[in-house]
Amino acid sequence: MLKINPKLVEQVRAAQSPEDLHQLVQGAIELEHATIPAYLAAYFTLKLGTNQPVAEIIRSVVVEEMLHMSIASNLLIAIGGRPVINKPGFIPTYPGPLPMNIGGLIVPIRKCSIDLVQNVFMKIEEPDEPIPIKAAATPAPVEYNTIGDFYHALELKLREMGPKAFAHGRFHEEMVDNTWFSPTELFPITDEHTAAAGIRLIVRQGEGTRIDPLDPQNEPAHYYRFEQIVKGRRLIKDPAAPSGFSFGGAPVTLDVTNVWDMQPDPPNPDTLPADSAARRAATAFAYGYTSLLNALHDTFNGAPSTIGRAMGLMYQLRLQAQEVLQTPLPDHPGVSTGLSFTYQPTTA
Repeated sequence: MLKINPKLVEQVRAAQSPEDLHQLVQGAIELEHATIPAYLAAYFTLKLGTNQPVAEIIRSVVVEEMLHMSIASNLLIAIGGRPVINKPGFIPTYPGPLPMNIGGLIVPIRKCSIDLVQNVFMKIEEPDEPIPIKAAATPAPVEYNTIGDFYHALELKLREMGPKAFAHGRFHEEMVDNTWFSPTELFPITDEHTAAAGIRLIVRQGEGTRIDPLDPQNEPAHYYRFEQIVKGRRLIKDPAAPSGFSFGGAPVTLDVTNVWDMQPDPPNPDTLPADSAARRAATAFAYGYTSLLNALHDTFNGAPSTIGRAMGLMYQLRLQAQEVLQTPLPDHPGVSTGLSFTYQPTTA
């Protein structure tokens, strides 16, 4: 369970105007984005055409994190703010903590492994009280506010403010292109009711509920989705199990021989030897990711139709990643050059 600074929840509760919430919602956008590079790196290190069940699980979570980032961005637009996505500080330092003063977890950029999924990804997505599935567990006492607490406080504050919170919303600038997400997931945020629906979707898809590990789309919430990789089986309904569910479905096997042996926690590409193939490939990848952030920034700052270009850059990024991973690290021929999620100036 991620621990968030209680002061942030207090700031939400103390807000007197929508402007008081702008920086806090910007922080939520940055948090929803911050998990994506770690998940993408693990996904990209699965060699193309292999480890399909694991790849599908990780990819599905990445897609929904993009959805959550979009909902948070639309929410900021709806209360009169402007999302900032293409600044150097938007991408956190890896390895390092997540944004919004979240402590207790250092997030790395590593190749896909059971250890990474269990000890990092599941910790990121862990709900307040995980449902013990085929195992007894005693929830740890809650001493800190959680991300769910933050979102709950935000929902209550927006309901309290009512229509005045949305008086300066630029609703026509929201991105609600249902080419990429269904209308039940991505919809216009125009008032406290639609804002609450978006916030609840973010929490439910990430954590599930205390009695049900499934999200509104009847898929396992992120925590349990990742747990399938650790348990090696799909989560299924099981009337005989105390929780009503068990990991007794189709196998989910991680074949480590088909995972690129990527350099862990790759540094800035500028630290690689000048004129090396590794530096060129790593720089191109960082530039591709920066271009994606630039496109997303445009999408949520008056040009919602730019989402098509952004999604194209996302797919292109996987091809760029394969080129990097096929390039040996200088002086370490058995190790792939790492995927560097750094802000790369477009003049490079």
